[in-house]
Amino acid sequence: MSGSTTDTTAQRGFHFGDIKKMFGGAQSSLRQFGIFGSLIVIIVLFEILTLIRNGPNGATLTSGNLINVINQYSFILILAIGMVMVIIMGHIDLSVGSVAAFTGIIVAKSMAEWNLPWPLAIVLGLVVGALVGAWQGFWVAYVGVPAFIVTLAGMLFFRGANQWIGNSQSIPVPREFVYIGAGYLPEVALPLPFNVPTMILALLGVAWLVFWEIRTRRVQRKMGSEMAPMWVSVLKVVLLSVVVLVAGWMFATGRSGTSFPVAGIILLALVIIYSFITRNTVFGRHIYAVGGNRQAARLSGVKDRWVDFFVMMNMSVLAALAGMIFVARSQASGPGDGNGWELDAIASVFIGGAAVAGGIGTVIGSIIGGLVMAFLNNGLQLLGQGADVVSMIKGLVLLVAVGIDVWNKQQGRPSLIGIMMRRRSRPDAVNLTDYPTSAADSASGKKETSSRS
Repeated sequence: MSGSTTDTTAQRGFHFGDIKKMFGGAQSSLRQFGIFGSLIVIIVLFEILTLIRNGPNGATLTSGNLINVINQYSFILILAIGMVMVIIMGHIDLSVGSVAAFTGIIVAKSMAEWNLPWPLAIVLGLVVGALVGAWQGFWVAYVGVPAFIVTLAGMLFFRGANQWIGNSQSIPVPREFVYIGAGYLPEVALPLPFNVPTMILALLGVAWLVFWEIRTRRVQRKMGSEMAPMWVSVLKVVLLSVVVLVAGWMFATGRSGTSFPVAGIILLALVIIYSFITRNTVFGRHIYAVGGNRQAARLSGVKDRWVDFFVMMNMSVLAALAGMIFVARSQASGPGDGNGWELDAIASVFIGGAAVAGGIGTVIGSIIGGLVMAFLNNGLQLLGQGADVVSMIKGLVLLVAVGIDVWNKQQGRPSLIGIMMRRRSRPDAVNLTDYPTSAADSASGKKETSSRS
């Protein structure tokens, strides 16, 4: 039966429904594709607007601007990685900006006054973040205080602690430490007009895309699941490879002394690690199970308190890392660090497709949502708009993005992106890319199968 299904898929030629398989076919994959399309539209729009405003060349798609976007927003994107896990669990964390500032002042002071070497200072910062997260996770998981209240208290406490420890003054950090926040991939002594390590990184990205598509098709064939035609896989890999190579070339050909930022390398590593954790580990599946239906997960043997505790602790560790990267880029820690970061991180997650009620969300979607906010903010600044206009537009974008999705669900219809995600696969075919994004999705999938049979 599986062989005939694969043969039919390969021989029937073009079908419009195959287009959605190019981006996974699953609900979460297509939601990310819709958000990614919005990101492309925003980038192209601001490129055109800055082209009209500045004359012969736009200002958005330049090497210098892309490098600035990664340097300026990498810490927000790192916060979004941890925040999506918190929101999937049905919680919220308002303390991340204050925790980042609190960690930053301790790390800066440890190097400036305690003569601690910068590698040990980084370890100290991560330990501080873990202790803060354990403290907040204890109140949420084992005392039962809502995360909103716990982290609101943490926001106030750690903001005050930052100003108390630093006497409301800025503390500089050594040049070696600055590298993690303002450094770039090194130059190689070759007579080439681009940064070699950056292009090697781009080629590795293309190689990973090819490997992952081959692996996906091999697993689908082995399991007898429905496969997209070969041309779909080839076109997907080619399009994504072009994007990666063009982006790599732009980062590699910036002004002298710049290339792909070290903060971007840290961000890429975290995206890979946490995408694997949330999609391919027992702990990751427990996060979705508890967020989708806590009582059902508990009855299934999931230790929901343990999951709550570690998700909250993980968030504070990532906040500590984001704080250190920001301090390194700023070359000093100050009393105003971290203000409003929690709002940008939360907005990134919701724009990235996470559900307000929990149980749904992805790391990749949150990163794309964060990039939407980053390029929106960057583009408005390039057009000369003030902070007041930027803030109002960002607020409206967040409200509209979440409001439309919620309104459609209340009307008994799927979200706008969900309209593109309605599966038409055969009942006897299992698509390995259709992972449920929550326990509720899993249950609804079983109900749908039963009704068809």
